Amino acid sequence: MADWNPESYARFGGLRLRPALDLLAQVHLTAQGDVIDLGCGNGLVAGALRARAQGRRLIGVDTSPAMLKAASGTAAYSRLVQADARAWMPERPPAMIFSNALVHWLDDHETLLRRLAGFLAPGGILAVQMPRQHGAPSHRFLRDFAAEMFPDRFDFTDWEPPVAAPAEYHRMLAPLGLPDVWQTDYVQRLGKVKHGHPVRRFTEPTAMRPFLEQLTEDEAGAYIARYDAALAAAYPLAEDGSVLFPFRRVFFTLTVPG
Repeated sequence: MADWNPESYARFGGLRLRPALDLLAQVHLTAQGDVIDLGCGNGLVAGALRARAQGRRLIGVDTSPAMLKAASGTAAYSRLVQADARAWMPERPPAMIFSNALVHWLDDHETLLRRLAGFLAPGGILAVQMPRQHGAPSHRFLRDFAAEMFPDRFDFTDWEPPVAAPAEYHRMLAPLGLPDVWQTDYVQRLGKVKHGHPVRRFTEPTAMRPFLEQLTEDEAGAYIARYDAALAAAYPLAEDGSVLFPFRRVFFTLTVPG
């Protein structure tokens, strides 16, 4: 995919930060070693992680040069590394691997999580948050309209949800240590936007990216217009132009044996 846009991603920074802070609130960090912000993006969680690190090195890892450049502006990281999470390896066993809104972009979670847990120092923690929004209109419309309008490029016949049910992650993690798994539905209020539907502006820099990147400008215009119209029916605007946007996320921590 094309590089991420830090400015677009930051548009709803407060709503994207809250789940990360909710995850961090369940972390009890006692192991020695670095703190890894895996999929650090623009450094959204850098300040909170730096405070929790308590003198440990904070290392940010991301594939996006643009996001890493933005993250460097936080001055919170001891080091920033450009790497794919599927191939990344730490220099030494970390005290915590923290991953906010990354793992749903990756395949084969069971193998990936086992691999990440294996890197941790004794007593270390793996902490993960992922959107689990694939069944909601906001995300279902993206797939349905792309397949109908551009069948030469989008085929979801064998599509499988990118994020499993919470109980499935507990099953994956239980042999590796002590898991804590939960799911939260946030009722997000999105304010009025100048153009389009507020929900589209929320999904545009994330879930909508892989679709738009395969479309011409004219095709994208038609796709966006249809998406906006459908969103208006699924998520009606209030009189002030705002909208309530329920959003589901799954969380887990895994503490490995000390």
